[in-house]
Amino acid sequence: MLYPSLQSMLKHVNSRYLLVNIIAKRARDISTQNSGYGEYGADFDKPVSQAIEEIAAGELRVAVPDDL
Repeated sequence: MLYPSLQSMLKHVNSRYLLVNIIAKRARDISTQNSGYGEYGADFDKPVSQAIEEIAAGELRVAVPDDL
């Protein structure tokens, strides 16, 4: 079972497609921020895991225009 669950993340983002795109964008941002630290070790989560945890915790806000 995935933690956090997909249903809990969909409470913050109402579309699976948008959720995947947000996770990918945030993971790229995290990866570029951590690029000077070398390989990921036991002390660092992978960028995708960090992005998923941020969305599940509600730390990441998404603004979607009304005309979409």
